[in-house]
Amino acid sequence: MSQTYFDDIPVGWTKRVGEWELEEAACITFARQWDPQPFHTDPVAAAQSIYGGLTASSLQLFAICTRLFFDFDAQVVVLAMLGKEAVRFPHPARVGEKLLYSTTCVEARASRSKSDRGVVRLRDTLSDSAGQVVLSQDVDLMVARRPPSPTG
Repeated sequence: MSQTYFDDIPVGWTKRVGEWELEEAACITFARQWDPQPFHTDPVAAAQSIYGGLTASSLQLFAICTRLFFDFDAQVVVLAMLGKEAVRFPHPARVGEKLLYSTTCVEARASRSKSDRGVVRLRDTLSDSAGQVVLSQDVDLMVARRPPSPTG
């Protein structure tokens, strides 16, 4: 696994981070603990809901993005997540779908006070197999700069 530093992430940097399949049992188990809405936990109730079937919890979608970002082959050297903005769920994430997580850097600035870091804003999308976005968000991350080469 390679490491990606602030210096490697210019505006326009775009990556396919990973994929995740929404398995029914895992979605129900997650929702029962963290978001027990009937359209996440009960197939019969979900079929009668506005969604017409089981959907994954928004909290689970955040968790999936976090896991995939951590497992990303070109792992970003994150020092801290500073915030999320513009979080949207334009389409339901349906159980049984395979989701694709992509990210693009839309802002990057080096720290003025600490030369070992910078801040990037990543625009994330999580899309289903039909290309419909089920989650979009802007995430601000503090990222380490590439360490200086040892001299000598």
